[in-house]
Amino acid sequence: MSATIIPLGTASAMPAHGRHLSATALWRAGRLLLFDCGEGTQYRIKDADLKRSRIDRVFITHLHGDHCFGLPGLLSTLGMLQRTDPLMVVGPEGIQAFGQLPGLHPESLPFELTFLALPAGAGRQVVLDDPAYTVTARPLEHRTLTFGYRFEEKPTPGALDAERARALGVKAPEDFGRLKDGEAVTTPDGTTVTPAQVVGPEQPGAVFAYVTDTRPCPEGVHLATKADLVLHDATFGMTHHARAVETGHSTAREAARLAQRAGARHLLLSHFSARYEDTTVLEQEARTVFSNTTAAEELQRYPLERRAP
Repeated sequence: MSATIIPLGTASAMPAHGRHLSATALWRAGRLLLFDCGEGTQYRIKDADLKRSRIDRVFITHLHGDHCFGLPGLLSTLGMLQRTDPLMVVGPEGIQAFGQLPGLHPESLPFELTFLALPAGAGRQVVLDDPAYTVTARPLEHRTLTFGYRFEEKPTPGALDAERARALGVKAPEDFGRLKDGEAVTTPDGTTVTPAQVVGPEQPGAVFAYVTDTRPCPEGVHLATKADLVLHDATFGMTHHARAVETGHSTAREAARLAQRAGARHLLLSHFSARYEDTTVLEQEARTVFSNTTAAEELQRYPLERRAP
């Protein structure tokens, strides 16, 4: 089941040039994972024709307002919509304070709201382990405690060579399913057929990395390693490199170098400074290093396609 990445907000610090504050949706199999929740995110979810009721988990990178001030409004709306499914919000230490805001106390909501606070000094942490995928967090290098996230589908069994299985004597339809599921079967003549004989190698799942706000750093490389799609901080161009260093952000070219080093397949630039009305200049700058780069467009759907083995 393929996933889709939908940037909901690509601006940094403040809305500008029709761009909105940081938020990105990952839609997969009728479930929605939300990365960051800047002011107005619930409107952008509607604009993207996504269902707020399908939000499965929220991942906040850091507690600067342009990444999290949309959270109270979204949670309040989910309460008014009489959501009953539990919801967890993941973020850096301090994220749990949102649960103390008016209207968001446990007794005020019709659903269970919990917070997973990631402490300073934490390394790689699994923050969601679903039967079909995992999400891990790693600390980034910004002016405040910040985490990036990696969504990774779990491997799926390889293709079953049904013709080979039949040649080995497999006849019962249910035995083909058992082989596909990793079980050995016994044919009518007593021969044991193992999955290794008829099933191809495991197929890796697709990988999405969400790496913002940050300077280029080793943990960012780990998040992006062999990723099919990396959304990375590209707040500035190289002419404003000093400003990027001062504020704890990346330039488009630095994002491209990181994607290249990580062996990523596709780089999606985001978190654009208001000084850039047209982000083409950032896209072009990055492409001098990493050709498969795109400046993210809000509400555009980017398929998360599995890397060919």
